[in-house]
Formats: sequence, structure tokens, C-alpha cells
Amino acid sequence: MNKPNSKVVEKLRNDEMVTSVKLNIHHPIIAAQVAMAGFDLIWADMEHIPVDYNEINQVFLAAKAYGAETIVRVPRGCYSNHVRPLEMDCAAIMVPHVMSAEDARNVAYMTKFHPIGRRAIDGGFADGLYCQMGTAEYIEYANKERLTVIQIEDFEALEQIDEIAAVPGIDMLFFGPADFAHSLGVPTRMDDERVVKARVKVAEAARKYGKYAGTVGGPGVLKDYYDMGYRYVNVSADVAILGRSFQEIKEKCQEAMGK
Repeated sequence: MNKPNSKVVEKLRNDEMVTSVKLNIHHPIIAAQVAMAGFDLIWADMEHIPVDYNEINQVFLAAKAYGAETIVRVPRGCYSNHVRPLEMDCAAIMVPHVMSAEDARNVAYMTKFHPIGRRAIDGGFADGLYCQMGTAEYIEYANKERLTVIQIEDFEALEQIDEIAAVPGIDMLFFGPADFAHSLGVPTRMDDERVVKARVKVAEAARKYGKYAGTVGGPGVLKDYYDMGYRYVNVSADVAILGRSFQEIKEKCQEAMGK
């Protein structure tokens, strides 16, 4: 049985910008609204948010119903933490705080099939069309159409950025400026010169080794980041959008009453 290619991966291959909104509220209605707005990806977060795999699956299904795909930031831990979102058929997994080339190789080993890694073969869930794909087709599809993303968010990782970027099976380097600033001891200074230079260096390393580059930033920096080499940017979060909207509505109410 044939399976359509990832729209997100296709956009990346066409050198287009991919955008997402991060969810702190893992509810299918929120995911559906983000997808209906036209974003490419829903960022579901299992690193910081107390969410289970069933909730992630509901988010994925809601996003898919309205034409979006899902990237899951996984918790650091066992092999199953990395592959379960892939078996749900999410477009990508993102592994936080990858610190070295050895760490990156271990991630690729767990998340890619032969000849890159040794991800265990099942094919009985959504990504294998519930055993309706042949094994060879399933392996090839998963390696080509599903992304393994690693986060570069520590100065130790930047010191090995070329070695990390060269690791086979790593599809994208995702620069996390907040934690990178934190690792430098200036957690509130994402405008620090060292953070700015690191953002450029990650994009350069990704381009040099044929990988994609991703990061976070508002809509106003999209063109700048695209010119820098980034092709995936998370532009906001559900709680930030809701908070601003509630505040704006309340201010309008006060204005209407002359307060």
C-alpha cells in the first residue's frame, strides 16, 4: 500500500520555510485550530509538559485531519521514548540537549533503520499502515520521510558542532537560544553576542553537512532567519497566544467602559 510523502519534508527539500506553534495545552481542539490556521507543524512537548502518549496521539490525529503534521519533543530516556511518536506517524521527533557527537550517534542509532541505525522493526502501528506496508518499503519510507531532530542548546555541544552535524541519520540541528544563554550563565540574555554568533554557527554547520537548521523566533525574524540558513522556525506557543488575546480583550472592555 502506497503512503503519501511528508508535506513538511517536501517543503524542506524545496528550500521553503516551515513554521510551527508549540503546544503546552495538549488538546485536540487546540491542535485543530493551529492546523486550520495553516501552520505546517504542531510542536507537541513531552520534555516539560506532563502529557502521555495517548494525548500526543489525539493531538496528532486532530492536526492531521486539518492538513498539519506533528513534531514531538521527546523526554531524554529510554529507546521507547524516542520511537513511540514515530510509530504514531508523527513527522519528526526532537531530542533535547544533545551534548556531543557520541550522543548524536546514539540518537540516530535508536531512531533510524538499517543501514543507518538499529531501530527495532515493527510496522504494526500507524507509521507502517498497520502492517499494510512491506518491510522494505516501510524501512525506506521511515528513513527518508521522518525526521530526527536534535537540539543544540548548550555551549558544550557548540564546541563539537561540526562533529555533531556530520553524524549520519541526524536530519536537523535545532538551536535553542534560551537554554544556550542559560548554559553561558546569562539566562535572560538571548541577545548576548555569544548567543547570536552561536545561532549563525549552527546554521552554517547544518548547511555544510547537508542538514536542515531549525530554531525559535517570532514572525518578524522569519526572513532574517531564512537568509541565515534556517528552514524551520517555531513562531509561538498556545499559552502565549491565549494570554495575549485575553489581555487584549480585557483592555478593550476597560476602554469601552471609559477606564
